[in-house]
Order: sequence, then C-alpha cells, then structure tokens
Amino acid sequence: MTEVSLLRLYALRAVYLLIVVGLGIEIWPGIVHHEKPWALMQGVVNCVLAAVSVLAILGIRYPLQMLPLLLFELVWKSIWLLVVALPLWSANQMDAATSETARACLMGVIFLVVIPWPYLFANYLLKRGDRWR
Repeated sequence: MTEVSLLRLYALRAVYLLIVVGLGIEIWPGIVHHEKPWALMQGVVNCVLAAVSVLAILGIRYPLQMLPLLLFELVWKSIWLLVVALPLWSANQMDAATSETARACLMGVIFLVVIPWPYLFANYLLKRGDRWR
C-alpha cells in the first residue's frame, strides 16, 4: 500500500526540477547580482527561496526523502492564500502584485497531485518516531 510507483517517482523528480529551474530563474540572479541592500523581509524571502531551490536539487536524487520540502511549499502557500490573498480577494482589493503572487501560489496544486499521500502518511505520520533518549 505504501509502495511508490516508478511513474510517481519520476513525477516527483519533475516537480523538484521545476522548483530548481523556476527559482533558479527568478531568485538566483538577484542573489548573485543585487546592487543595493534588500529590505529585511525581502532578504529573508529571497534567501529562504534560494535555500528551497538548493534543497530541491537533493529531491531530484532522493524524491521520497525530500517530501518534507514539498510539504513546506504546500503549507506556506496554503497559509498565504488563506490569510493574505483570500481576504483581499473577498474585499475586492487585490492589486496586480498580490494577484501575481496568488497565481504563483496556486501552482502549488501540483503538489497535491504528485505527493504520494499513502506513503507520506505511513512514513511521516503513522511511523513510530525516533527515540528521545
């Protein structure tokens, strides 16, 4: 029941590759060549996303072991959509930048399709945890 098909493994690898390429195009040029200091949160966001792209490289080789990275992506995007985008959308106050970010976050739907949920539940939620002592 928790066996993951080869097709699903390749789909996971494709998603990790998509993250690497997407963030490589969007984030890394700014990391390497930023001319002026970033505002605090802009720097934090750029560095976290750069770290996600580096870790996604590991996901290409170890797609199941790096599932927590996809969960992180799914969870933060879901929280942002619910807490930031939905209230603005409900009030009809979404500006262009917020709409663009919402569209990018909605791409996270692909994670719902690709994540092998039975495997994830069996190995990350139901499996006995590591010992504390």
